[in-house]
Parts: sequence; C-alpha cells; structure tokens
Amino acid sequence: MHIDLKNNPLKGIIPPMATMLKDDSELDHQSASRLIAHLLKGGVHGLFILGTTGECTNIPYHLRKELIQLTCREVNGRVPVLVGVTDTSLSESLVLGQAAADVGADAVVAAPPYYFGLGENELIAYFTRLADALPLPLYLYNMPSHTKTMLTQKAVVELSEHPNILGLKDSSGNAVYFNAMLYAFKDRPDFTLLVGPEEMMASTVLMGGHGGVSGGANLFPGLYVDLYAAAERGDLKEVARLQQMVMEISSSIYALGSYGSSFLKGLKAAMAVLGIGNGYLSSPLTSFGEAQLKQVEKNLKGLAAYRAYA
Repeated sequence: MHIDLKNNPLKGIIPPMATMLKDDSELDHQSASRLIAHLLKGGVHGLFILGTTGECTNIPYHLRKELIQLTCREVNGRVPVLVGVTDTSLSESLVLGQAAADVGADAVVAAPPYYFGLGENELIAYFTRLADALPLPLYLYNMPSHTKTMLTQKAVVELSEHPNILGLKDSSGNAVYFNAMLYAFKDRPDFTLLVGPEEMMASTVLMGGHGGVSGGANLFPGLYVDLYAAAERGDLKEVARLQQMVMEISSSIYALGSYGSSFLKGLKAAMAVLGIGNGYLSSPLTSFGEAQLKQVEKNLKGLAAYRAYA
C-alpha cells in the first residue's frame, strides 16, 4: 500500500539514509534495521535511500534492490520511503523504479544523468520520458556538483506540470536559486521544495520551503526534526539555538580531511561511534583510519547535540 504523496504533499525532515555495509558485497542488515528504528524514533517525516549520502553510485545493483526491500519491510508504511534511481541509463532507472514499486516504496528520486553534461532541452526530454514510464511519482534532484548539470528554473517549472513529478530536492547550496524556486512556486503548495544542505534547512523553511534532506539526521534525527518544527512555526530564538548545534556538527564532523567524501567519512565514522554500523564506505571510497576515527569520537562527544540528543 503506497502513501498518496500527490494529495498529501511531502514536507518535513526526510533523511538521506546512509547505506550500512559489511563490505562491498554485503549489506549490514542488523545495522540498517537499527538505523531505520533510530530515524523513526527521532520523528522523521520520511526516508530517502540511495541518495548521495547513501553512496548511490557505488552500490552494486543487487544490493540496491536488497536495501529497497529491507527498508520498505522495516518501515511498513509508517512514513513515505523515497528511492534514488539516478543512473546514466534511463532503462536502469526504470528497473530500479519498478523494483521500488514492487516492494511498497512511495516515490523515486532522480538526478540528471552524469558524465556528459546535458542541455536544458535534453533535461526536459529525459525527465519527461522517465516520469511517463515510472510506476511511482518522481522527485527531481538538483546536484550540479556531482552531475555537472544544473536543473534550471525553466526546466523545473516546465517539468512540474507533469502529473507524475511532485517536487524538487535542491542540493546546489545556492540560496539565490532556491529562493527563485520558492518565488516560482508560490502559488503551487502541492509542489514540494526540499533543500539538501542541512546548514540551509531552517532558513529555507522560514522562507516557505517544505523541509530538508538532512544527512546529519542519521546521527541526531530529533535535532533536525526540532529545528524544522521551530522554523515552521517561526520561533526564531529556538531556530538560532538549534542552528548552532547543526553548524557545530558541520564544522566538527564533516570537515575532517580534504577528501571529496569528507562529509561521508565523518558521518559514517560518527555513526559507528554511536553504535550504528562499522563506518565502512563502498569502494572506491575508503573509511577513516584509527587516528581520524578517534578524532571523530572526541569531536562528537564534545558536541552540544551529542549531550542533548544522543
């Protein structure tokens, strides 16, 4: 039974769930179940699997399908489950979309095909074909740093008219772009606008955005749920207090090392300290070594969020 997101627009905190792995060929089912329970206990409003934080492009296809099945079974309709189907091949995205529909997922999420940059007309044509053929609703995913392609405002507005395209997750980190989207859709409350960078989540909600796909919710889901709620009700004093905790996580956990994957390394190491998973990253990424792990543990236990939400 799928949750009706067309008549109940998605909003709130939808964590991009980290993928729990034993190694490159095996999911860590026990840790994945623990993580899902941790997120739901924290009050999140949905789950997004196989996104950037879920190492989507590095996970073998058989494990992607296994993770979709596990997540839908564990969630059991309590919140919407969104599945990342980003691929360079339209047919592979459709295969994943069908696999998600078959086990009860509620929607899929797709960024532009990466490697070759796409023109605006190509983007519109691609997402139209995808939305036409998918068995589930689609959320667009703007991730230009990784795909080399920016979803333009014109493309998003045109694609929003498709009955199977329900919203946009923007991870560009560009506040001007997101504010332009808020203006463009000011008369379309049915079209969901979510922001990726958690550092921006509260400010975008204060401006009328619908929530965030906040990676730090893997650590402290209650913090991000509380911050979203404070922003939604316009409690600026509480927003400022909780935002400090979010920024402290960003500077203390995500910024260790100079890797393109520093955010993921720090996040998964911190999750391991909290007893969720072993910190393993899918190849070709590598996990932090012992010295860095000890630094993450020290930094984590010094956080105000750790004291308040762990």
